[in-house]
Amino acid sequence: LFLGGSDTVEFPIKFTPNYAGCYHCQILLKSSCDIRVYEIECVVNAEQADAELEFLTPAYQMVTQEIPISNMSSQDWRFEAVLEGQCFYGPPVINVRGGETAQYPLTFKPVAEC
Repeated sequence: LFLGGSDTVEFPIKFTPNYAGCYHCQILLKSSCDIRVYEIECVVNAEQADAELEFLTPAYQMVTQEIPISNMSSQDWRFEAVLEGQCFYGPPVINVRGGETAQYPLTFKPVAEC
């Protein structure tokens, strides 16, 4: 705790999460004439991973790839999918419950040889 010449106080906190997720914390500060409670919420995102999928299918035949999405947090996640490119289809929204893995079905329906 550092008291400078102003009315501010620095209170360094070290936070080392094991997994991605939402972490809640309360900090209680007491003195002889004051009590303060600070609510802190830390949101931790997993490292962004690049992935590449290759679809091989006979002309005009569709193929579906199940993409696993693991939620190792205790909070439920809601994802909105934005697909770019022609002939790709999948649900616009997917929900993944805390501690579970859901499959996102990405479908490729070619309309011509390419």
